[in-house]
Amino acid sequence: MFGNINIVGYLRPISIPKSLVLEISMDQSSSCVSEWLTETSDPYFYIPISAFLPGALTKTDASTGKDYWLATLTSGPSSTSRVLAFSPSSSLSNLVRVEVSALDTWFVEDEKLLGPHPKDPYKRVDCIPSSREIKVEVNGTVVARSTQNVFLYETLLRTRFYLSPVGVEWGLLRESSTTSYCPYKGMANYYDVVVDGNEIKDAVWYYNYPIAESALVAGRMCFYNEKFDVFIDGVKEEK
Repeated sequence: MFGNINIVGYLRPISIPKSLVLEISMDQSSSCVSEWLTETSDPYFYIPISAFLPGALTKTDASTGKDYWLATLTSGPSSTSRVLAFSPSSSLSNLVRVEVSALDTWFVEDEKLLGPHPKDPYKRVDCIPSSREIKVEVNGTVVARSTQNVFLYETLLRTRFYLSPVGVEWGLLRESSTTSYCPYKGMANYYDVVVDGNEIKDAVWYYNYPIAESALVAGRMCFYNEKFDVFIDGVKEEK
């Protein structure tokens, strides 16, 4: 079902034609036109209640507040209770907020998306190649040094440095089982760093198959700035 998603936030409403499909355990639960309200640092989809399939939504708590109630979204044997529905008297009249992180699968148009939340239309990611030397240390021990880097600039976040794997001291890294998802970069895997017997958990991450807008960081190693001493052309970066 095609139509407009209204993106409401930052005092600048936008209308973008999109179709949204949500799935739980691979069973299609709704196809709809929705409103996207960026009320927090992360955006949510706000979907017209009329767009849900009959029986998909069940009210679970009417006492939460006069303008909204908790609900359960069900598809076959699977369900999630991370759903908030708004009454006709609310400023978000007859809209339903669904946390996409509670879903097994969600699509915008024909694209299957990853991550704990939709993309923010006011956020962008720039990946810029740089030959400036990046040196990463822990208590004076060099764990990485590279002049073949990509600087990743993401709106409202600090710059991250993605280093060539050739410059990494691999003997200090231990593979971690941790993974995470970013709407702007894709699925990340992690390494722990061990120096003089001291472990820094999930201190390095990388993207084997980043999404298109972050393609330049593929296979590069990013050290968590806040956990290391990072030098840019010999000048120490503030943590």
